[in-house]
Amino acid sequence: MRSIERTLLRSVMAALLLGTVLVSAAAYFTTLDEINEALDADLKHVAVSLAQYQDANPAGTRGRLSKPIEGPPDMDGAEIATATWNGKGQLVYASEPQSRIPFINGEGLTRVNVGEEKWIVYTARHREGFAQAAQRLDSRQIMARESAARILPPMLLLAMGIGALLIYGLRYGLRPLDLAAREVAGRSVKSLEPIKSEFLPVEIAPMVAAINGLMARLDDSFTVQRQFLSDAAHELRSPITALRLQLQVLERSTDVGAVETARSELRHGIARAQHLVEQLLQFARTGPEAVNKPLVPTDLNEVVREVVGAQALRAEVWQIDLGASLEQPVIAMGESAQLAILLNNLVENAMRYTPSGGVVDVGTEMRDGRPVLFVLDTGPGIPKEERDRVFDRFYRGEQSALSQRAIVGSGLGLAIVRAIADQHHAVVKLLDRIGSPGLEVRVVFPPADHFERG
Repeated sequence: MRSIERTLLRSVMAALLLGTVLVSAAAYFTTLDEINEALDADLKHVAVSLAQYQDANPAGTRGRLSKPIEGPPDMDGAEIATATWNGKGQLVYASEPQSRIPFINGEGLTRVNVGEEKWIVYTARHREGFAQAAQRLDSRQIMARESAARILPPMLLLAMGIGALLIYGLRYGLRPLDLAAREVAGRSVKSLEPIKSEFLPVEIAPMVAAINGLMARLDDSFTVQRQFLSDAAHELRSPITALRLQLQVLERSTDVGAVETARSELRHGIARAQHLVEQLLQFARTGPEAVNKPLVPTDLNEVVREVVGAQALRAEVWQIDLGASLEQPVIAMGESAQLAILLNNLVENAMRYTPSGGVVDVGTEMRDGRPVLFVLDTGPGIPKEERDRVFDRFYRGEQSALSQRAIVGSGLGLAIVRAIADQHHAVVKLLDRIGSPGLEVRVVFPPADHFERG
């Protein structure tokens, strides 16, 4: 499992070690440059002094140097070799003859290779020839490396100290995250209180706020689920109780008329219970936790034809004139199976409230660039004061008592319609029918470019 603490520690320690190496390298090159500058000045001073010595002492009185000239006392291993030459390029004197420093006919600094060694030579002119002061380059590099090596131990100790402080800082800084994790672990379905965030660092506060939001949504979802189960159990109790009573009447009755009446009531109760169970299943499939198929271009006319065809037999039995009014084409972004459930609930709801001999018209149209699905009926309509409540689960208005078919209703039809419409970003409108009594239900879908912009 990946650890933030270990990842940060490895990254920072790697950066510290890389910094140590870079500082040491910089120290090496800086020291080498300073050593070169200082020793080049020493070489020049020695060569010029040797040339002045040659000029001040004629050849007959000149003595020989007994040993090589050394550099400054703090420059260990930086011995300077000297040599003098006559004007013809013949060696007159060499402090280190074995070094075989070559003759250079010109003044100034020169880098030369003598065998496998690299030397730097300063040549100064005098009256009788040239004086040279030379030094091995590797002695300078050794001094620079030794100077840089002195920096490494304190830098490594500094890196270790920073690493220790970093470990402490990380553990101290991540402690609120551990406390928040324990708070989350202590939550359950029965305890979804928000985590206190007023004392959390600003870096962790957004994550805790997101977790609190999630728990609030879960709490709302569980509350809705519990309420739904309670309502469903209450709604199922009535038809099941009625079925049990009708069954008892059927078992005990000996009168043919009473038996037939009990059978009719039993069939009616079974139909109501079946309808309620089907509506409960449909509503469960439209919940926010349901996995929905992607929305694709769907022909609303095909959905109308499917639903009207499926409801035709029921409309004939109930003596309702069920028809369709279609425009071509009317395409909306949707999922055909869900839209069929939506329209089926609207049509069935309209037929349950429409008396025998009434009319239910289903159709589609394009209005202001938006696809529209509508259902018109000649029933009693819905009072304006009830139009917001009819979308609540298990709500049945006062008009349901006017129709025997409406009594069988579950009170879930419009709740299912609203849920499916929300999934399709559509709006459900309940309107008075123009020109005649009844209700007009319009489902207005967003324009096609709404999804392209989204």
